Amino acid sequence: MSTGPSFPPLMQGINTAGADPFEAACSEAAQGCDAGTILYDASPERLRAAIVLAPEVALSDAAAMVPLTGVALQNALGALGPSEMPVHLCWDGPIRVNGGLCGAVRGATDTQDADAEPGWLVTGFELVFARGNLAGGETPDETDLMSEGCGDLTPVDLLESWSRHLLNWISRWEDEGMGPLHTEWAGLAYGMGKDGTFLGKNGHFLGLDEKLGLLLRADGQTMLLPVTDLLEIRS
Repeated sequence: MSTGPSFPPLMQGINTAGADPFEAACSEAAQGCDAGTILYDASPERLRAAIVLAPEVALSDAAAMVPLTGVALQNALGALGPSEMPVHLCWDGPIRVNGGLCGAVRGATDTQDADAEPGWLVTGFELVFARGNLAGGETPDETDLMSEGCGDLTPVDLLESWSRHLLNWISRWEDEGMGPLHTEWAGLAYGMGKDGTFLGKNGHFLGLDEKLGLLLRADGQTMLLPVTDLLEIRS
């Protein structure tokens, strides 16, 4: 008899069986489900997962859970995938494996007030394992894990590893503050020091502020895009 994924203590899983785990997590969170609930949909083609969180800090601090989710995923891929496979995180969500788009991280919450403590926060990701029979060069900016040498990696293995790394990073964030997460994320940032477009704004990616907001230089001025701008607001 098949069993579901194994998660760390204080985390529990719900298989959405083809439904969007992120949307399901937002719905469950709004209805008051337990923090630590992981909703997931794992298939040979892709892994989608989301977790319900209840951070007891202002949204401006809690929004760090979005980049933290990406860091945990990168760490899981680093532990289970080929040692030479580069995984980088785009500030606004996309995940790049060996330079190609391979997935994305996202987040949602129930308030727009950066100074308020959110009632709930959901973060999640999607990662492509296999794209089917694509002709060479058909999607040159996209990739999948199978194409990058992860033939022995299963979606469930990655889901379990992600949950463990996620719990570890949340514990470090609670105990040590933003410093370790800032250092780790900066080392994984895609496009830092280069020109790019972020949330519809063009400029030079200078770096990150202390809360992982993006510092963008454009037209001789530096603007800050806070991590809270990445969050989808749900009523």
